[in-house]
Amino acid sequence: MFNFYEFVYGINWLISQDCKKNNNSIVLLKESVLSCVKCRLAENRTNVVFGEGSLHAKLMFIGEGPGAEEDIQGRPFVGRAGKLLDKMILAMGLTRDAVYIANIVKCRPPDNRAPFRDEAELCKPYLIEQINMIKPELIICLGSIATNYLLNVNVSITKVRGSQQEFQGIPVIPTYHPAYLLRNPGKKGEAWDDLKKAMAFLHLL
Repeated sequence: MFNFYEFVYGINWLISQDCKKNNNSIVLLKESVLSCVKCRLAENRTNVVFGEGSLHAKLMFIGEGPGAEEDIQGRPFVGRAGKLLDKMILAMGLTRDAVYIANIVKCRPPDNRAPFRDEAELCKPYLIEQINMIKPELIICLGSIATNYLLNVNVSITKVRGSQQEFQGIPVIPTYHPAYLLRNPGKKGEAWDDLKKAMAFLHLL
């Protein structure tokens, strides 16, 4: 199909316009999230943890929610589990700024408990908007909470890890949460097997 703007300005101009539109959209979404008080998690937060990374990432990681350090810094996965996630990303041949990292809920649950379902359901539309804007080729869910809430299932991570699932047409590979791997280092080999499946899907092997 003939595209006037591509014909006149070239494909690079079209791409730049898409980038500007994407940047504007994510900024507006972030502003909405920063002022969100839809659920009880807003009452005690220090910072909203919106998510970060490349807006053109082929790979998106989704965790369950911010911890204490993330709440302080307003960034996802910056504590001990985040440092392990960084190593996992590097082992895949990628860098943190080449992927996108987000959570099911964007405010820290008290005492680092798991998010309740009503909290996840109220926050999930923000995550879906992020997914729609970034359009990753693959999502890796970190842990059973992220997997169950994103896919709307109720399964053990040990049963579903490494398998290919799907969310709105996007392939999803669940694996262990980095915090779980810190407590159970013997499971790192299984997590690496899961990451290799993701690497094969993205042609990184």
